[in-house]
Amino acid sequence: MHLRGVVLPDDEVRDLWVRDGLVSLEPVPGAETLCATGWIVPGLVDAHCHVGIRYGGGHETRDGAIAQAVTERDAGALLLRDAGSPIDTHFIDEHDELPKIIRAGRHIARPKRYIRELGIELDDERDLPEIVAEQARFGEGWVKIVGDWIDRSVGDLRPLWSDAVLKEAIDAAHANGARVTAHVFGEEALPGLINAGIDCLEHGTGLTDETIEMMVEHGTALVPTLINIDTFPSIADGAGKFPVYAAHMRDLHRRVRRTVADAHDAGVPIYTGTDAGGSIRHGRIADEIVALTGAGFSPHDALGAASWDARTWLGRPGIEHGAPADFVVYRDDPRIEPATLSTPEYVVLRGRLHRSAGPITAHR
Repeated sequence: MHLRGVVLPDDEVRDLWVRDGLVSLEPVPGAETLCATGWIVPGLVDAHCHVGIRYGGGHETRDGAIAQAVTERDAGALLLRDAGSPIDTHFIDEHDELPKIIRAGRHIARPKRYIRELGIELDDERDLPEIVAEQARFGEGWVKIVGDWIDRSVGDLRPLWSDAVLKEAIDAAHANGARVTAHVFGEEALPGLINAGIDCLEHGTGLTDETIEMMVEHGTALVPTLINIDTFPSIADGAGKFPVYAAHMRDLHRRVRRTVADAHDAGVPIYTGTDAGGSIRHGRIADEIVALTGAGFSPHDALGAASWDARTWLGRPGIEHGAPADFVVYRDDPRIEPATLSTPEYVVLRGRLHRSAGPITAHR
């Protein structure tokens, strides 16, 4: 396979070849030209999704999980960080036609402090380090804990863990070669998580100037899942028994784009994640990229947060000689016209073409 186009992030017109599923910068005799122009982007990354959670809630079947992965692939998301799944999706690794999944195992929570039946529930918080270490060995470099959730006894978001236990648990994950991320909506849980050495925060809607500064000091990453945060008003509408919680969720939603912009301006590493699975359908990575541009990102940086920058963060290569041939080709510059992001011309995964609307022959 041969391609010619503008290769991002360098913005250079280059020729690429694919041989045996790998990128070659050297000509491959007899290669068929796939495109003569276009924009070639390293495979997109959904850094927070849930392959294995059924849309609407509950455990997905094997066939359903495969269908979710296919949907992500066809949207150009060729690398997925699964931020917690109730089923073991290692069977997807047997399918070369499906995206690579970097798993975080199962959510770790407390009884009645997360979505029922999705996670591992610990009666005693002192068991957290042991379970984190177990999930670190089960996953692929990540562990996911639930940092806060509604406490119905007080009627608002509250942390699930003490600071001392968090520190011990995160140290246990690191000792087992894994990074730790945490679901966190509110403000109160953030200092304990960041000071304990958490590697990433999911959502992060409660960030303040102080905790943003802490994230910068600790090198903590953020995956804001903006299209999921857009569901907060409906969550609040259904929380009539907890008016303080409802008001809190509406306020977090109201200021989230300013919060993310402040974190971006301060230098917090930020990556795209849709939170697909449950209340968000799979295949919406383009929507999340566009949402980041509404939170202060340039179109180039927003795309990078879902492609080359995210791949580097997760330890995966971009478009380089000898790397797996995982890339997306667009007819037009995806940074200029948002609709282009939703309509990739070609998706190439491990050197195999999975989506084609016909050859691109127009001159740039």
